[in-house]
Amino acid sequence: MSENTQSFPAAPASRRARGLSPLRRLGPFVRAHRGDAILAGAFLTVSTAATLGLTFAVRMMADQGLASHSAAEIDRAFLGLAEVAAVLAIATGGRFFFIHRLGERVVADLREALYGRVVTLDQAYFLKIRTGEVLSRLTTDLTLVESLVGATVAVAIRNALTVFGALAVMIAVSPRLTGFVALIVVLILAPLFVVGRRVRRLSAAAQARFAEAVGYAGETLDALETVQAFGREASVTARFADAVETAFRVSVARIGARAAMTVLVMALVAGGVGLVLWRASLDVFVDHTMTTGVLLQFVLLAVLAAGGVGSLGEAWGDVQKTSGAMERIGEILDATPQIRAPAQPRPLPSPTRGEIVFDRVRFAYPGRAEAPALDGFDLAIRPGERVALVGPSGAGKSTVLRLLLRFYDPQGGAIRLDGVDLKEADPAEVRARMALVAQDAPLFSGSAAENLRFGREQADERAVRAAARAAQADGFIAALDGGMEAPLGERAKTLSGGQRQRLAIARALVRDAPILLLDEATSALDAENERLIQAALADAMAGRTSLIIAHRLATVLAADRIVVMEDGKVVEMGAHAELVARGGLYARLAELQFGMEAA
Repeated sequence: MSENTQSFPAAPASRRARGLSPLRRLGPFVRAHRGDAILAGAFLTVSTAATLGLTFAVRMMADQGLASHSAAEIDRAFLGLAEVAAVLAIATGGRFFFIHRLGERVVADLREALYGRVVTLDQAYFLKIRTGEVLSRLTTDLTLVESLVGATVAVAIRNALTVFGALAVMIAVSPRLTGFVALIVVLILAPLFVVGRRVRRLSAAAQARFAEAVGYAGETLDALETVQAFGREASVTARFADAVETAFRVSVARIGARAAMTVLVMALVAGGVGLVLWRASLDVFVDHTMTTGVLLQFVLLAVLAAGGVGSLGEAWGDVQKTSGAMERIGEILDATPQIRAPAQPRPLPSPTRGEIVFDRVRFAYPGRAEAPALDGFDLAIRPGERVALVGPSGAGKSTVLRLLLRFYDPQGGAIRLDGVDLKEADPAEVRARMALVAQDAPLFSGSAAENLRFGREQADERAVRAAARAAQADGFIAALDGGMEAPLGERAKTLSGGQRQRLAIARALVRDAPILLLDEATSALDAENERLIQAALADAMAGRTSLIIAHRLATVLAADRIVVMEDGKVVEMGAHAELVARGGLYARLAELQFGMEAA
């Protein structure tokens, strides 16, 4: 390994497969479509019965058709064989259709449930898992589940029915020869369970390692400009290659275990069939205790039984592999968001006044308890007031907005909106009253209109265009080939940083929420556009409670109150001139930005 590469940590113990119990999760999804499951089972049963029926048709053809030397008997025997074959073909087609439709439906429902759970999880959860790992579970792991439900289970059930059905008929035909076959079945099944455990462990390990590699790839591709700017292409490629090679080695070990199992099964099957043929041949041609037709039937039944057991071995390996995938999927389905509505949420007053109170709030991000982002933070914001938060980086300004949006809950103190503690309210109701413009202005693929309506899906065209004009975004949108409906590419990367930020401001204006949260909303704009948008935002903030974060103090001069933060606390508060006159932290920040004239 190259010295500048970094290996991934071993998969946590929670990801180690624990038997087949994770597969029980599929039960509710299958039962939701029991109609398809019943029809698939019916066609599967008929096709299995028809397969066994072919052996009777072959027996009749040999003993009553060919042995009779009569054209009519031969015709009748072959007609019976054709009829059974026709039933088998129709039943197989029905089984294929309904079982695959069931598999597709179950996986679609599971994918929807998984994604629905992901978007409800709180921010703390994603501090512990890469986005790429989540995507791996939505794609690779669910593909294994689809294969299991849509094919492997049907094949396994069919083979199991074939094995037991063939054994039942073989006992009726020749109990002695059936004893040989039963011995073979035992010899084949024994190693399956032994090797199967190793296959399951290796499958879970390979899937976990691959998911980690995908997660790292997602991170680096998302920051590809940074990777290239720092000349780290070789380094990240080596690290990704190391992870892929680790996953490959685990996969090869799994493949080797399955290959050894296949060799063993095939050897036992071949030896067993040979033993049965030898004993049956003696019964027909030496002892004359069995007819040729019965011999053919028994051989066919033995081949069906042995082949079914062999296929069960392969299916068992797939089941083990899918169990590991379902365990990883189950980790997300079982994840409980820490931030959720209480059993009986307290409703917020309507209409919203916009009064916000932070009362002795203490908060530290997960894993950083010794370094609280807010420590005894107090702030009361009156309805309709424009409050600016300023201070050095790391003072806790953005944390204030995250707590107000209830992305996290504080470890101490309380946050109240219109007199209601946020912990007692439904987070969805809290967030519905706020519009956020974040510093990085994340947008989505799609058109400008779709991105603006992300703020309020029901917004009509007039409201969308008015918001675009207010945010000074209508000019560049009109210049796009297609205007409002022009595709913007993944994360709207076809736009400049300033254009994306203006679109994000317009999206917040479309939301028409009573509380406006601006986190460095104009940081990517030039001076001229910033001046124009500040005027637009001043109009938008009229009558709304507004909380503004800005490093450039020129953008907060018009605020009703400026709150100066340091080390998670409020250290100063007042108007610009008043704070400059005090000569404290704000005065030093103002001097750095405005020069001596500010004083």
